[in-house]
Amino acid sequence: MSTAQPPTGEEPPATRGLVRRFRALPLRSRLALLVATAVAVAVAAVAVACWFVTRIQLEDQLDDSLRNAKMDNEPMRDLLSSCLSGGQLPAQEFPGQYTVQIVAANGSYCTAPNTTPIPAQPSDVDVAAGRETDALHTTENNDGKDMRVYTRKLPPVVSSGQANNQLAVSVARPLSEIDAPLSTLAWVLALVGGIGVVGAGAAGLWVARAGLRPVDELTEAVEHVARTEDLTVRIPVDGEDEIARLSHSFNSMAAQLASSRDRQAQLIADAGHELRTPLTSLRTNVELLARSDETGRVIPPDDRKALMVSVKAQMTELAALIGDLQELARPDAAEPGPLQVVGLHDITRTALRRARLRGPELTITADLAPWYVRAEPAALERAIVNVLDNAVKFSPPRATIDVHLHRGELTVRDRGPGIPAEELPHVFERFWRSPSARQLPGSGLGLSIVARTVQQAGGEIALRPAPEGDGPGTVATIRLPGAPTPPPGM
Repeated sequence: MSTAQPPTGEEPPATRGLVRRFRALPLRSRLALLVATAVAVAVAAVAVACWFVTRIQLEDQLDDSLRNAKMDNEPMRDLLSSCLSGGQLPAQEFPGQYTVQIVAANGSYCTAPNTTPIPAQPSDVDVAAGRETDALHTTENNDGKDMRVYTRKLPPVVSSGQANNQLAVSVARPLSEIDAPLSTLAWVLALVGGIGVVGAGAAGLWVARAGLRPVDELTEAVEHVARTEDLTVRIPVDGEDEIARLSHSFNSMAAQLASSRDRQAQLIADAGHELRTPLTSLRTNVELLARSDETGRVIPPDDRKALMVSVKAQMTELAALIGDLQELARPDAAEPGPLQVVGLHDITRTALRRARLRGPELTITADLAPWYVRAEPAALERAIVNVLDNAVKFSPPRATIDVHLHRGELTVRDRGPGIPAEELPHVFERFWRSPSARQLPGSGLGLSIVARTVQQAGGEIALRPAPEGDGPGTVATIRLPGAPTPPPGM
């Protein structure tokens, strides 16, 4: 009966559950756990590498001691004589931890007194037979103890008048000489590694808490703003790291939101104030007409005509103000519409025709050189119409308005009373109106719409007093960059 296996490429359920539990932990706990895991892996890798390097070095030292063991001393000669005599001659004990024995080519071996024999291995027999010069290997003695054995060829030995060239000597030492230090080293490394992992986890938790403190402050600030809508909250910015950048970005966002809300509230207040005046006047005129009909008191024809003209003017002013507010309140008002290559001179001519209709008693001169720009045609025409309307509105009867367009610079010069220098910085603010113009129709939004339209087209607009010696008036200047090529067919 086979068990179901997860599809290839999918994690087992146990792994998915472990991942879900890990993700459910707080961020600081995850950071501490990751730090501890990384340190544990690093410590384990270093400990294992250290253990293996130490083992290799100890084994090399043991092998070198076996190779360098002196076998030409008296105990060795006694052992050789005893082995060749079949044990009839006595042999001495070898000092230290060495186990020494003579190996013959037929596989027999003779061990020094009071030492445990080590069975001869094929490599030892090969050395005795002359097939190998030496051999180094690990094997067990007759007591089951691991031994490191080094075997080398013996020179010919004369016994009973005959030379024996089929002998080798094996020198061995127990591997416990290196196993015990390695075991001690392993326990020390495990203890030090465990302490390091625990310390790394504690340090990681402390670092996570310290590092995430600004994030906690940011979270508290966001929750406070969401709960109270208080956009005056600011987070202290310390340093230039990513957390500081995040705090700075939050502070900038909160400041911009507060400014936007203030502008919105100011726009509503200003719009209400501007709407109140024509509505009050319109209500008064309508009440006069209604009271006349209710009481039967006939209003003289001339007065009635003046009231109707006033009502019509107030309705026109309300419609213009509502149109300007809709223009400012459009969701896409901050973004320009589709840009097209249009002739600035053609749009200016169209705007001039409308201006002449609104001021038939004025003289409007125009000198327009061809100039093509990339802009939204309807918005650009509205902006130029607003500039010309201001010139018409503030010009005295039978005055002259000069309009010039040369290399992308459109200037409109009127002969009105002009704008005082201290009022020029405010002319493009929403709902701002000069004290001298507050009795004239208008909402104070026209120039702010003009400025936004010109800036969206990549240009700039400025107002300045007329040059000295050329009479009163104001010069409006619009500069727009030219398009690479005129549109097809022009």
